Amino acid sequence: MANYETDEKIYALATAYYPSALAIIRTSGEGTIEALSSIFSAKEKLLKSKSNTLRHGYLFDSEGRKIDEVVLSVYHKGHGYTSEEAVEITMHGSLPLINKLSLTLEEIGFRKALPGEFTYRAFMHGRLDLTEAEAVEEIVSAKSAQAASNALERLGGNLSTLVSDIKSRLVDILSSLEVQLDYAEDEILEEWVYPDDEVKSIIDVLDRVIGTYEASRIYSQGAMIVLAGKTNAGKSSFFNALLKENRAIVSSKEGTTRDYIEAECTLRGLPVRLFDTAGLRAAEEEVEAEGIARSRSLMKEADLVLYITDGSDENLPSCDEKTMVVYSKLDMGRRGEGLSFSSITGEGIGEILDEVEHRLIRHSGYDGSLTIESERQRKDLMECRDILLDSLSHKDVSVDLMALSFQSAIRSLSSLVGDVSSEEILDNLFSKFCLGK
Repeated sequence: MANYETDEKIYALATAYYPSALAIIRTSGEGTIEALSSIFSAKEKLLKSKSNTLRHGYLFDSEGRKIDEVVLSVYHKGHGYTSEEAVEITMHGSLPLINKLSLTLEEIGFRKALPGEFTYRAFMHGRLDLTEAEAVEEIVSAKSAQAASNALERLGGNLSTLVSDIKSRLVDILSSLEVQLDYAEDEILEEWVYPDDEVKSIIDVLDRVIGTYEASRIYSQGAMIVLAGKTNAGKSSFFNALLKENRAIVSSKEGTTRDYIEAECTLRGLPVRLFDTAGLRAAEEEVEAEGIARSRSLMKEADLVLYITDGSDENLPSCDEKTMVVYSKLDMGRRGEGLSFSSITGEGIGEILDEVEHRLIRHSGYDGSLTIESERQRKDLMECRDILLDSLSHKDVSVDLMALSFQSAIRSLSSLVGDVSSEEILDNLFSKFCLGK
């Protein structure tokens, strides 16, 4: 497990390594309080401190010189983030002082923590399950307020509670099967009957949660939206209108945009990577041809393509879930059968953004109540769902084979919350965390 040794004392800077008013250094592990007391100005008070208390004083280096004035937040075993003995040090955010304290901590027996090691210890001590541990990093890396809110709900255990409820229901079904296996055939009073309604109900719940993945991922990581269309169709003007700044050059001359331009923005609360691309036409010039090739490549990767046209296109792309045809230059009286806009007056842009939000979020049935954004979580939920679907279509198999199916479904949920996890999965998950988490 990437040297995640839980019997060692660890430390890490939990705030940004940048000059600031305050900085926080986390420490954790058996013997933490005693070790810190050796360099703290109020040694006896620290040693006698109850859990969840603060101690003010000074920390000293190995030669007895003051490092900084600090406040220590004290946590005894069973309390705090890691559920280990721990102290959080609040100090001034001076980089030289942070460096000096880090060296002193290593001199008194602390090791610098690996990425995610504090959360790993919280998981290993039962403070968090795996879905809650993932939620910690999802909060830190969230690109929108909605993504942070969704992750906070998972950290609060809403996904864990749902999984526990489903597991309990599956265990009840498995128990009824095992009664059949534990007794001789002539001792069983009633033949086992497949619980159709219960299994279908569980599958419906799993489908609903799995269905939140794409929308939740977009709130967390952002949507890729590509503006495409023929040359001089109004793509760059629309790009600038959405950004509310003149990022792309707008000209009546065709082929102005030779390569794509990328910008990050927020549209209807959604974090978006917006691309203005080279106009699509049969270009003879090598540089423009390369830009058009890149445009087509981006269109394939996009979550949504807005095909901008001024109405002069003879062949428009087919509208589907990934492609919207939008008519430009509404202020000049050019209006197609679909959505239209004017980059000059702004008319129609609100309606287009409504449809963008609907395509990316609303049509999925997403309501923000219980969501997932982890591919690992989606995979385990889909595995459980697929096993149950298979059992539905093979209800006539023997009782022992049916029991194996429900055992497998339960194992997939156990893997989801971390009751059963390989070292490879844990190492991959926690190594992605930032230092101090």
